[in-house]
Amino acid sequence: MNIVTEHKISGEPIDKAPERPVRPLLWFIIVGSLLAVLVGGLVWFNYFRGQMIKQFFANNKPPPVAVSVAEAKSEVVPNLLTAVGGLAAVHQVDVTTDVNGRVTEIKFEPGTHVEAGTPLVQLFDAPEQGDLANFKAQATVAQLSLDRAKQLASRQFGPQATVDQAQAAYDQAQAGIAKTEALISQKLVRAPFSGDLGVRKVEVGQYLTAGTAIVSLTDLSELWANFTVTEKDSGNLKVGQSVRLRVDAYPGRTFDAKITTIEPQISADTRNIRVQATVANPEKILKPGMFVTTTVVLPDKPAVITVPETAVDYTLYGDSVFVITEKKEEDGKTSLSAVRTFVQTGSRVEGRVEILKGVKPGDKVVAVGQLKLQSGAPVSISADPAPQIPAQPPRY
Repeated sequence: MNIVTEHKISGEPIDKAPERPVRPLLWFIIVGSLLAVLVGGLVWFNYFRGQMIKQFFANNKPPPVAVSVAEAKSEVVPNLLTAVGGLAAVHQVDVTTDVNGRVTEIKFEPGTHVEAGTPLVQLFDAPEQGDLANFKAQATVAQLSLDRAKQLASRQFGPQATVDQAQAAYDQAQAGIAKTEALISQKLVRAPFSGDLGVRKVEVGQYLTAGTAIVSLTDLSELWANFTVTEKDSGNLKVGQSVRLRVDAYPGRTFDAKITTIEPQISADTRNIRVQATVANPEKILKPGMFVTTTVVLPDKPAVITVPETAVDYTLYGDSVFVITEKKEEDGKTSLSAVRTFVQTGSRVEGRVEILKGVKPGDKVVAVGQLKLQSGAPVSISADPAPQIPAQPPRY
């Protein structure tokens, strides 16, 4: 028996079941699973990377920084008061003429040393010399007349009035001589005191008026150092205290002086007081007008803690030092670290700094190399020597 299978017009068998489309929910599940796996992998990777970085830095400690170390010491340092000022000559003047006249002779060489009374410049004095000869002649005649009148009067041959007139004439002649000699002395300019001459300011033939400067004259054997201090420091000053002077012309050299004058009044404008010290200048190397740094030596203060000046870090947030601390590790070894410690500083003397608060005697501080440090950083002591603090600080 033949069974005939019917076909559709399209040519497909009638008994074949039709295909069903995939549901959208299944696609969402598949895509969501893939995204979850991808996100989870990224999260795990980031976590794993962070753990590895943390473990790397935990096991990879930086090597200790090599630093130079100095010990904080308790010592007596000089109590010094520093100020600035200038040098002035005890005797200094511009030699001038008292009267008008023409220069006929210059009797000095510029830059030489002269003694008091040495002639310097001669002005034209011929008229005065003529007057002097005239008055001397009158004095001679008056002297003869006076002697004759006295002889006649003693013998009762002449009146006393004649003696008085002769005496008056003689006195007038002597007064004329004295006046003319004074005028002549004014025409010869002399050095008023011993000293060194400066640059010549006149020429032969030049007409000078009274007060015209001829040459400067300075006594360099002794100078004054004038400086000012604040009102707060004025109570520490006394006449006779030692002063140490420094000038830029001779670096590294000091000159000793003594306070000779303290101004009794304090300036109302600046609230400063003027002080004057006298310094001997036998070598004549100090000059008036030089800028000078003065250091007054005051009585010693009690012992203070000092560290090298290079150990202090000055910032806007305060002054600090790095103190070396020791710590034992788990393996029994000792490690060194530098801890930033804020301090209160005082005065600075000869490369040292007074530490008023924050450091104890015997503490070791970083003297060189603190710019490479952070608080708590490991350090090692370098073989390079630290700046030395003098065992006996200079007093003068």
